[in-house]
Amino acid sequence: MSKSFELKSKYSPSPDQQNAINELTKNISENKNFQTLWGVTGSGKTFTMANVIQKIQKPTLIIAHNKTLAAQLALEFKEFFPENAVHYFVSYYDYYQPEAYVAKTDTYIEKEATINEEIDRLRHAATQDLLTRKDVIIVASVSCIYGIGDIDEYTDQIFSLEVGKNYKIEEILKKLVAIQYKRAGSDFKSGNFQVMGDVLEIFPASSEYVYTIEFWGDEISQITLRNHLTGEVYEYLQCVDIFPAKHTVTSKDTIEKIVPQIKEELENRLKYFESIGDVLKHERLKTKVEYDIEMMQEVGYVNGIENYSRYIDGRNPGEAGKTLIDFFPKDFLTFVDESHMTFSQIGGMYAGDRSRKENLVENGFRLPSALDNRPLRFEEFEKKMNKVIAVSATPAKYEIEKSSDLSEKFFSYDPARDGVWKASPENRIIPQIMRPTGLLDPEIELRPMEFMVDDIMKNISEVVEKNERLLITTVTKRSSEELTEYLLDSGVKVKYLHSEVDTL
Repeated sequence: MSKSFELKSKYSPSPDQQNAINELTKNISENKNFQTLWGVTGSGKTFTMANVIQKIQKPTLIIAHNKTLAAQLALEFKEFFPENAVHYFVSYYDYYQPEAYVAKTDTYIEKEATINEEIDRLRHAATQDLLTRKDVIIVASVSCIYGIGDIDEYTDQIFSLEVGKNYKIEEILKKLVAIQYKRAGSDFKSGNFQVMGDVLEIFPASSEYVYTIEFWGDEISQITLRNHLTGEVYEYLQCVDIFPAKHTVTSKDTIEKIVPQIKEELENRLKYFESIGDVLKHERLKTKVEYDIEMMQEVGYVNGIENYSRYIDGRNPGEAGKTLIDFFPKDFLTFVDESHMTFSQIGGMYAGDRSRKENLVENGFRLPSALDNRPLRFEEFEKKMNKVIAVSATPAKYEIEKSSDLSEKFFSYDPARDGVWKASPENRIIPQIMRPTGLLDPEIELRPMEFMVDDIMKNISEVVEKNERLLITTVTKRSSEELTEYLLDSGVKVKYLHSEVDTL
């Protein structure tokens, strides 16, 4: 059930943070689509973001440029919004070797992947809450611009079970299999179900708990949410919605509809290889696609089914697939953290994917339609964005030009000459320069190389007297070893550390 965003923190915004919060929310209310929070490291940009979310009260997407940063942000926002839905959405692969072909050595590399089941569960939890509530914050990596399957097909496969109503358990099991649930073996886990007499247990793909559904004849007498290991009951439910176990789901009707289309494309492509006399590529493609078709007709799924996503989703050639972003309502807020890194990363995803897939298509491993299983182009990503706040200590040219009608003013800005930077309706670059702690950047002092070792020895003596430690960085590995040797000879307790030091 949706709630309002409620920020919980023992801290209040500092004056500099409050000013940034006011400017950001004012620009959003005035329908400004792009702005930049320009904040130094340690100025509390994450807390400012949280306050903006509370004031705006819109579903929010936060994009980070790597999994580690995304995980850190997700934990912080969970602490800020413990009563709301905060989710983590990144690639679910622990190991991923994409399908590829190396023409130079005539080497075909089959797709290999190890899926992290916990991250897969978190991805399902994210999309499920986006469809069922409004107080949702998703912290995502660039995984959010990759195809996730047809949303309409996904939502059409959702079905409900309600206490007091009659159901044929066999029909429920058929529905579960159709939406990619599997009957549990010895290991009962997410995406499984099991039947024990008049009790059906379903382990949702999005949850750590199971639904236990008890029947009296054909009537559901009780539904509980339980711990699957201890059996502890957390909640008695009147009704539950069962969501698909995979984001890419295909009904029998869809398979029957798309198979003729795939066969037609295959026939055209085989004719092309015949026309150029390339028998190897002809047979290679024929064997692979016919096997895929047979698997889809038999079980509704095949490893690599995403390569037929254009047909499954009913898209036109060249049209982008649906992504996590499409699960958001039209009116949502986006923060792009470390934007100077993240925007360039988003922009580079399409070209790398395209190059690899073109090689597969040209050499008869995939149909040309596989090219449409791809991440968003940057311009497509831009069109899907609504209200964007770029967040960075060092904003790049893209953010500055999107945030300002007078970007040259920022590029020529000199604090010594121009004083404190101030945002304006034309320059939506909001500064956050003062740290709430009041700490300043350390003073940097340049000294001549001539007395470098004397300075180091003097600093070491001062640090030792205070019972503290000293970190010395050098330009090369060799100089770190030589300096360490000198200091050891001088009676200093010292160790060097660089990339060639063995872990154990």
